[in-house]
Amino acid sequence: MRLRRTKLYLPGNNPNMLLRGHLFNPDGVILDLEDAVAVSEKDAARILVRDVLRRGDFGSCEVTVRINAMDTEFWRTDIETVVPCGIDGIRIPKVENPKDIALMDEALSQIESKAKIRVGKTLIFCLLETALGIWRAYDIAKASRRVAAICPGGEDLRADLKTTRSPNSEELIGPRRMVVLAAHAAGVDALDTVFADITDDAGLRRESEWVKQLGYQGKSVIHPNQIPIIHDVFTPTAKEIEQAKKIVEAAAEAAARGLGAVQVDGKMVDKPVVKRAEFTLQRAGLKAGGEK
Repeated sequence: MRLRRTKLYLPGNNPNMLLRGHLFNPDGVILDLEDAVAVSEKDAARILVRDVLRRGDFGSCEVTVRINAMDTEFWRTDIETVVPCGIDGIRIPKVENPKDIALMDEALSQIESKAKIRVGKTLIFCLLETALGIWRAYDIAKASRRVAAICPGGEDLRADLKTTRSPNSEELIGPRRMVVLAAHAAGVDALDTVFADITDDAGLRRESEWVKQLGYQGKSVIHPNQIPIIHDVFTPTAKEIEQAKKIVEAAAEAAARGLGAVQVDGKMVDKPVVKRAEFTLQRAGLKAGGEK
């Protein structure tokens, strides 16, 4: 299981951030060729990102590149430039049609084969930034075995919904719920959109706790200072880990004795409870049995 609590955006035209972003210890980095880069700088940014990728120095971070949308002239050149560098995945903005994901899968396979990279290595992360994209979330998530996560949009989605940002983002409640349901139904991760106010730590924590409760696995990040807060929210506490260990161990003992259920601290524990406990240990970097 890959931890994706935080995915830090790094502007594709900022060499300092591209080279240093992983030092802030996000779970993943997103080298951005889309919104962070003006049209006049697309070619230069693509070359810069390629050269940084060739260095191969991102520590343990999952390395993805946000390419330009598939309705632009840039996306094919984007993937032809960055995929041969052996990246972990691409993030596709403004996804609306499952057929586009199937097309991308085919294009990636051709590039991987030519570059002698294992076909299927490059994962796909889908940004759903329109009402149509949200509505088709499940079909998009199932359009390719490469799809690792689907993510609701923020400002682009608000614009498509013809609304504005509210203090608690009430306008995104419905889309967020639809995306998380589609993600779990399809067996992929649900990763939340960015929290734009980099000075509002309390708001970031509140939103992170809420989307975690909904079933999201993490959030995109636009500033390094947001990373510790989100990690704190999405990492199980010592108390949660200890309780999960007790549940998993008790369930294993019950199974060995041929029992279907067992009590832990006076409460009956059945399969759904055990499954949640195993997930808690996985999130904590532990195996289901409790060992590293």
